[in-house]
Amino acid sequence: MATAVPGLATPTSIRWRLCALLLMVVTLTFVDRFNMNVAAKYIQREFSLSDIQIGSLLSAFALGYALFQAPGGWLGDRFGARRVLTWAILWWSLFTALTAVAPDWRPGNWMPVAVAFWLVRFLIGIGEGPALPCTNKMIGRWMAVPERARGSSLFLVAVGIGGAFTPPAIAWSMTNWGWRTSFLACGAIGLAVAAFWHWQSTENPAEHPGVNAAELALIQAHRTPPVESGPFPWGRLFRSASIAALAIANFMLGYVTYIFYTWFFLYLVNVRKLPVMAGSYWSTTPFLAILIGAPLGGFVSDAMVRKIGHPWGRRLPVVLCAACSCVLLVVGSRMEDPYSAIGLLAVAAGCNSVAAVSSWALPNDLSERYAGTLAGILNTCTNLGGALSPILTPYLAARFGWVAALDFAGGFMLCVGLLWMFVHPERRID
Repeated sequence: MATAVPGLATPTSIRWRLCALLLMVVTLTFVDRFNMNVAAKYIQREFSLSDIQIGSLLSAFALGYALFQAPGGWLGDRFGARRVLTWAILWWSLFTALTAVAPDWRPGNWMPVAVAFWLVRFLIGIGEGPALPCTNKMIGRWMAVPERARGSSLFLVAVGIGGAFTPPAIAWSMTNWGWRTSFLACGAIGLAVAAFWHWQSTENPAEHPGVNAAELALIQAHRTPPVESGPFPWGRLFRSASIAALAIANFMLGYVTYIFYTWFFLYLVNVRKLPVMAGSYWSTTPFLAILIGAPLGGFVSDAMVRKIGHPWGRRLPVVLCAACSCVLLVVGSRMEDPYSAIGLLAVAAGCNSVAAVSSWALPNDLSERYAGTLAGILNTCTNLGGALSPILTPYLAARFGWVAALDFAGGFMLCVGLLWMFVHPERRID
């Protein structure tokens, strides 16, 4: 834990209040990401859409989201992460609400209804693109250096909250009031979140009236001198072994993580033969494990950096948890008892979240000035791996069986740990 600066009063804790605001914002992104997964069956039935059309509709968000990661991070670096995040929330909340009327804003039905839905979801993805890079930049600016990983863990906490609690809540809302009301409500909540974020946050700690001198000194301790404004250092980026290793590791980590996002429920129902309702409940276990693993991983990563420094402080938790995830995926896929298998696979997801926490801390470790752009680039790699996962996983399972498909995922996690041996957070690109 960051300590008080000698000679100054007890630091205030406004930085943690800002983290709570960011947790609210990031959780909203997952609420608005998962709501279409629940609404799809209602929309498919009402408009007689095919499975292929629904699949394309679900992929529209991912496409817009992946394409706008790096540009969104660059906008945060250029114009201020707080400002860009405010406009991003307004953007995706507006189009979330417009999802409810997408079939009706086609005068003369000149546009197929599936295309109208696709465009709205693509625009929601574009709006959410800047969210995580700008959030990560705000954490790097506001959190003390020894607290960065704990601040970054909020991304994964938001995944856990979204995956564990949003689908049942959205399903209940849609059952009682219809899918259109649910999207309108999510849009309205987003507008309220944008206003609250704008009024309660500042771009820099020094601008916030609640931050006292002791907290400001704590935040600014151990930082490198600010660099001059200028173009992104692409040459140093492409020459950095750390960035190359991180990009490939994030791709592989995204591949494995998206198995739990997209296929875990069907795996439990179709392969492990759980009843549908039981499968829906048990499919939340990976997200509950993420809720535990993410903050624990942030605490451990920060503690290791304080104790042994870079690079091993960030590296060791990732290497150990990636190896554990590999073993749990391989062993869990072979367990005959379905509930034992679920437990092991859920813990593997928790281990993945520990690795992801350190991955999110790295952009701020490597560059404070360009952290938003760098986070966007690395998260693009994560989502490219995530885009491959829903396609390749069922192919491997159909051709070689689910044991082989999960073995392949376990092999990816082993590679994640090995790649982190080439990551050097102390070799900054500034």
